[in-house]
Amino acid sequence: MNHPAYFQPLQIGGLTLKNRIVLAPLTRSRSKQPGNIPTELNAIYYAQRASGGLLISEATQISLQAQGYDQTPGIYTDEQVEGWKLVTDAVHDKGGLIFAQLWHVGKASSSQVNGLQPVSSSAITETGRNVWILKNGKPEYIPTETPRALEIHEIHQTIVDYRKAAANAMKAGFDGVEIHAAHSYLIDQFLYPHSNHRNDEFGGSRTNRMKFLIEVCRVISEEVGASRMGIRLSPHFHQENQRENSETFFDLCEHFNQMELAYIHLSEPYGTHAGEISTEFRKEFRTNYTGPIIVAGNYTPEKGNSIIQSGLADAVAFGRSYISNPDLPERIMAGGPYVEWDKEFFYGGGAEGYVDYPVL
Repeated sequence: MNHPAYFQPLQIGGLTLKNRIVLAPLTRSRSKQPGNIPTELNAIYYAQRASGGLLISEATQISLQAQGYDQTPGIYTDEQVEGWKLVTDAVHDKGGLIFAQLWHVGKASSSQVNGLQPVSSSAITETGRNVWILKNGKPEYIPTETPRALEIHEIHQTIVDYRKAAANAMKAGFDGVEIHAAHSYLIDQFLYPHSNHRNDEFGGSRTNRMKFLIEVCRVISEEVGASRMGIRLSPHFHQENQRENSETFFDLCEHFNQMELAYIHLSEPYGTHAGEISTEFRKEFRTNYTGPIIVAGNYTPEKGNSIIQSGLADAVAFGRSYISNPDLPERIMAGGPYVEWDKEFFYGGGAEGYVDYPVL
């Protein structure tokens, strides 16, 4: 057996993962229109990858306002819930487990996507960021628009939207939910002083900036149970005030420990993003958070095996390599070979580059 660290079971909340290979949440923009509804094609895609220990769904908007990219699925209408049932049934039929990733993009959007002005913690434009609309099945990248700051009653309504989305996820047959609190989307926009200039209960001090995420966690844990709830974080995607940012996440860990979450999913920077997560930070995070840790970010099978063996992570999420290798756990066990992904088919389209990759 190659890379044996992956093939030990892992307990997350009340669930036992059969291995430590996770399908990372991957936006593919292939939902049925109109309505952003999952389809049988999506069910085939996820079922093909069900040999992983855990599948995390593509980011799924909790409301129309929450949408930032074209043809991404939602989980706020009855039709969307029925579409997701196709997916969860197909995964369970293959013996897999799947969590729904709940998503609000905040200011990472455009009115060309959903007809609505983007919203955020504060009315601050995010420069240099694009979203896409699909033209003839291919993404056309457009700049984000200046958001308006959410009013207090809208923040509370958004928290309610998260609760409803979590309830819908369970109706749709998901085994749990993951809160997307990473990558400069709405929750992340509240956490940082450079993007949150509020002077009310949701801004200013670190405690106030953490409040939105903590409230979202509270209502979702009331709805589905904290043991069925994970959280995705990206501590080092921002260059500003790295130590301040780290302290924010260490403070959050205290709350997460008390809640007894299923896991924390650390999305690590690579490529053009800010600096890599250091071993020092990993050790400090492991000290502060006592539950299971999933890591993601350009991992090779070898690198992932090493970090599990080190004890600094418990599982590894794979993205692009899982797109092109639907039987990735079997390939890792066999030591390869691995199929290269075709970037042309990442977003939009149909079966090509989606469900037609070969298996061993």
